[in-house]
Amino acid sequence: MRKTSYALTALLVAVTTILTVVALTRTDWVVAKYSAFESTYVAKYGLQQTCQRLVINLPGGGSKFDKLECRKFPDRKKDDCKDNEYFCAAWNGAGYATEVSIGFGVLSFLAIIVGVSTHSRRRRIWRAVAGLVTIHAILQLVAFALVTDLYRTSGYPTFEDAKLGSGIILAAISWVLGVLTAISVILTGVAADQGKRWAAGNRAYQPIN
Repeated sequence: MRKTSYALTALLVAVTTILTVVALTRTDWVVAKYSAFESTYVAKYGLQQTCQRLVINLPGGGSKFDKLECRKFPDRKKDDCKDNEYFCAAWNGAGYATEVSIGFGVLSFLAIIVGVSTHSRRRRIWRAVAGLVTIHAILQLVAFALVTDLYRTSGYPTFEDAKLGSGIILAAISWVLGVLTAISVILTGVAADQGKRWAAGNRAYQPIN
């Protein structure tokens, strides 16, 4: 594969990894909002914590009560994980999958850096890069699927009236971009092995008969 192809792949891997890191740290994968009698309650749920905010407009105008609380999510006691074992296990699983996905994203980037050092390595390393990027994307897809399924089917309080937020949108962009990157690496790598000049460059190599 050309150095240009590896450089583009490295850029895409960096983007997907950064998106995954940002998604992991956000608390708005699922968002519920309620308004009544001059008060607003917003509950946001991320892979690692939940934040609830209560705003009450006080009589007389100009002043309000504003309280924000964040805590670990899901919490074994506060979220009743004993009776909601699947929900807590699946949500934690989504968090673990995202964390491991970040690790594979970093490994993919490092593999590219090492692989472009010599021509002989560039001929071989694309397979490892494709495998690492594929795992990176699949793990993020798993996290996306788990949270989406829990949002649709679980009986967790507030989820019935909630909406999917920016966190899960970033996760979706990450895994879609990761899948496309993996496919492009595989197609380009196979073409380079076949001696296609557009993929292998001016020093295109031909298979030995």
